[in-house]
Amino acid sequence: MIQYVLKKNINEKMPNAYGKFFAYPVITQTYDIDQLVDHMASHNTPFSRGAIKGMITDMVACIRELVLQGIAVKIADLAILSIGIKNKAGAATEKEFTIAKNIEGLKMRARGTGDFSCLNLSLDGTLKKASALLGDGTTTDTNPDTGKDTGKDTPGGDNTDQGGSGTTGGSDV
Repeated sequence: MIQYVLKKNINEKMPNAYGKFFAYPVITQTYDIDQLVDHMASHNTPFSRGAIKGMITDMVACIRELVLQGIAVKIADLAILSIGIKNKAGAATEKEFTIAKNIEGLKMRARGTGDFSCLNLSLDGTLKKASALLGDGTTTDTNPDTGKDTGKDTPGGDNTDQGGSGTTGGSDV
């Protein structure tokens, strides 16, 4: 289940979204490689914790190496990982363009694929307002499907097009 909170858009540069509320996921914790290894080892795998950690550690190093060479890496049912460029500003002409003036840096891009694609996540995920789980009783926000906040799970497919960047198929991480 994915918990969410509602936040009001206060960016005046986005007139179509300004003043409206949008859902944002609540991330409850972050697993490092050791915690991921423990989780994977708990699924009755024939591999030792050390073997799992070695494979994941090597995979991360290899993906970094390949992505920094401009090669996209697709991990089936997870993501396509690739490099992105953070631009500072555009140049009036190609001749005026310089890395120092026009590029801020690099970024990692990840686009869900297969079982982890946007479509499948929308079909498989369930949403619940975080305040409903906390039971703080302070919420006055409404559920767009029913007109009232019931605190019940809402299938992810029912809450599409609720704001954000308007892009589908990936995110920058």
